[in-house]
Amino acid sequence: MSDYKSSKEAFVSGTTGSSIGHVNMISLVALVSIALHSALRSRLPSSKQVNFPAEFLILAIPLLLSVTLFANSPGILSVILLFPTCVLLLIPPRESGTPLPMASLSRPNSPTRESSRESSTVGESGRNSAAPTGASSIPLLPALTIYRAHMLLLTSLCILAVDFPVFPRALAKCETFGVSVMDLGVGSFVFSQGLVSAIPIIKNPAYLTAPMLPKVSTVLRKSLPILVLGLLRTISVKGTEYPEHESEYGTHWNFFITLGLLPTLQVLLHPFMLYLPISMLGLIIAFSHQIALSSGGLTSYVLNAPRVTLISQNKEGLISLTGYLAIHLLGMSTGTLLLPPSPSVFRHQRDELLASTSTAHRPQGPNTDVDGRSRRGSVIMPKNKRENDKTAIELVSWAVVWWVLLGVEKAFGMGGGISRRLVNLPYVTYVAAFNTTFLLGYLVLDLIFFSNPMSKSVYSPNSGLKVQTPNTPTRGPVMTVSPPTVGAPKLLEAINKNGLVFFLVANVTTGLVNLTVPTMYVSDGKAMVILVGYTFWMCVAAWLFRGRRLWRF
Repeated sequence: MSDYKSSKEAFVSGTTGSSIGHVNMISLVALVSIALHSALRSRLPSSKQVNFPAEFLILAIPLLLSVTLFANSPGILSVILLFPTCVLLLIPPRESGTPLPMASLSRPNSPTRESSRESSTVGESGRNSAAPTGASSIPLLPALTIYRAHMLLLTSLCILAVDFPVFPRALAKCETFGVSVMDLGVGSFVFSQGLVSAIPIIKNPAYLTAPMLPKVSTVLRKSLPILVLGLLRTISVKGTEYPEHESEYGTHWNFFITLGLLPTLQVLLHPFMLYLPISMLGLIIAFSHQIALSSGGLTSYVLNAPRVTLISQNKEGLISLTGYLAIHLLGMSTGTLLLPPSPSVFRHQRDELLASTSTAHRPQGPNTDVDGRSRRGSVIMPKNKRENDKTAIELVSWAVVWWVLLGVEKAFGMGGGISRRLVNLPYVTYVAAFNTTFLLGYLVLDLIFFSNPMSKSVYSPNSGLKVQTPNTPTRGPVMTVSPPTVGAPKLLEAINKNGLVFFLVANVTTGLVNLTVPTMYVSDGKAMVILVGYTFWMCVAAWLFRGRRLWRF
């Protein structure tokens, strides 16, 4: 068994990755599968729905094929999926039936039962940040649910598929420098965690000024289960002959520990978020981390230092934590654009909060609470209107910024190349560029297939100015924007609803398979049977518990 362990560790080590274009083409399969699903759903009679078998075949199997049998030619798989999509587009979409995903926003004073249930669902990672009491619920967009669920599903597929030869070595985690699907998956997980962690400060920007100690205590308590999972994983790996790859995070460190620490580090930066844009704060940390790597000797330490102390044994996990914090913050910044009804809402709220806190002893007036505190820090949201077209434009701008910055870094050789092991500046920028672009892709698909006037800004044909609607924002207490009654595909909603549990079950199942099957020597045919069965099991498990949240923390 020890010989097999050594061979297995060598099997997943020393890889140099693929290319950005190749990784993007593989990821494009996810977007095309959503296009096919949206075309089908928008043209089915209102009395029919896309059921589980169809969603499994359309949304899950293509992801598996994109990293196995079609990994070297993902464009062909995309064309195969595009063909039925184009055929469906020849059929006129139905004009009535089930409400559109971005339409039918219920009023806060009379939500439907489904709306009330979904309104409290913000995604598991979002619960790592303590929400302010008394604040409203913020719904997740269908595009965001799809993005997070697809990321979870693809990551879960890769962690088992990488152990089989059918999974190309170019897609496995790179030893030091390089680009791969699995390297990108790690950063995307952190970016997604940061994105939904913006929920508390969007609900109530005054949360940024709340006392630090209670916030840190609450976040630590909520993050404790993830840290315990990290400890249990370390113990289980060390207690068995399970293959290890020390250069990923270190001897004892693992990804769960990183995920558990990031929310607390983010909360410690709240005072800075009041004065600096969150994106700027993330970039400052990323650039500072790169300076420490390049000029402070940390790169040499991570790559060459012997593992003789507890710190040096876990040098990758400790050093990369700063870079992951930068990714987390960039995701959080994106969340402040994507989650509110308009991308400018949070900026205005923060500016008003800053103005109100900078004036001491403000006299009580019509915009002041009875305790003398200004209401200008309250959340101001339209009751039933989203400006998703403006959100898409904002995402386009940021995607261009990140890709251009990545090009500049590559042209000047900054950081020596993209490195997930170091989480250097090019890696941080690449993760931000990729995730912003694909979030934009999901949002654009939603606008194309399920467009309605309530998701777009309205402008006067004469003056070109925005037309005010009867549902204009009003100043006052925090308001609730109720979620759409129909959202993302049901399978992806189920995966997103219990995302952390889904990822945990995937890790446990992967471990069991590796302890019972010599995966490195399995033929491609048998490997695909195992992987399809694994994919089916994961999707069925998520589907069966789609009506309840299994783990609240």
